[in-house]
Amino acid sequence: MTSSDTMQALVLHAVGDARLEEIPVPPVTSGQVRVRVGSCGVCGSDIPRIFVKGTYHFPTVCGHEFAGTVESCAEDVTDFQVGDSVVVFPLLWCGKCEACEVGQYVQCHHYDYLGSRSNGAFSEYVVAPAENLIRIPDEVSLEEAAMTEPAAVSLHALKRGQCGVGQTVAIFGAGPIGLITIQWAKVMGVQQVILFDIVPEKLDLAQKLGSDLAFDSRNFDPLEVITDLTHGQGVDLSIEAAGVPSTFVQALSVTKRRGRMVMLGNPSADVTLSANLISQLMRREVDIVGTWNSDFSACGNSDDWRTVLSAMATKSLNLQLLITHRVALSGAFEALKMMRDQRQFYAKVLIHP
Repeated sequence: MTSSDTMQALVLHAVGDARLEEIPVPPVTSGQVRVRVGSCGVCGSDIPRIFVKGTYHFPTVCGHEFAGTVESCAEDVTDFQVGDSVVVFPLLWCGKCEACEVGQYVQCHHYDYLGSRSNGAFSEYVVAPAENLIRIPDEVSLEEAAMTEPAAVSLHALKRGQCGVGQTVAIFGAGPIGLITIQWAKVMGVQQVILFDIVPEKLDLAQKLGSDLAFDSRNFDPLEVITDLTHGQGVDLSIEAAGVPSTFVQALSVTKRRGRMVMLGNPSADVTLSANLISQLMRREVDIVGTWNSDFSACGNSDDWRTVLSAMATKSLNLQLLITHRVALSGAFEALKMMRDQRQFYAKVLIHP
């Protein structure tokens, strides 16, 4: 048990060295809200961050995909009250650079970030600016809301790719964000979603979530599959969501003339493109689009996060099928090691402090 001024947290002291500890409850200062974490998802980026790359300084509490309830507000915060269910946009923008001046917070030149640069939500409490919070609709559970961040990232990627009605979309990689992308593509009116991965359980889950076709790319060459399915035309939009050099090349190869390829997966290694493929991309005038994070409005305007919450509330987006593991904070490090070692199948792992 923790005292009223301490809390439990999984603290990363060095690469691979995470310890469940009691640390001080973060204080609330002007403009801030303290949130009791109800559920926090493990992002694919958390695994290399904890076991390979490290964070920006040590010690750090990781975790940035979370939802919870307001536990305390600064005196100058009037938009929220104790007990409100909220999600928290984890990027803390500077408010002074050119990007911030026009509300493009994900392009902030001097941003901070909960879970990698500042303490995050593998803990009982998190403090964040009130302007980073959104109330959760009554129809949405804290577990579902904890997946708002990856769902917003997925939505943003499709918007960057100009996804639209009647298109054919190929998705490479069936991690949680790739799987969420399937649902969003269907919501946007895509005619056909074709997914490639190498994990049979992920392929099965992809089809349950709405993928029209799902192929094991160890047994089926994506270029041959797409060429056959599209009568040699290629797909309107390809999404690289695995971060693997081979899928990067495959995603480019299957994109049609004047189509788009979106780079969504965090790269795991350098990618080499042949002169022949580059020549083809030039001749086909393929657009290669980068995407990072998601759009968020500090003024309450329509943005990726509010669109996600609305879709969850109306059940247009149903992410419950993604949840494969629910663990207490005391078991979080073992769950993280399971993910690192891929000892069992998992999609979305949620930590419940």
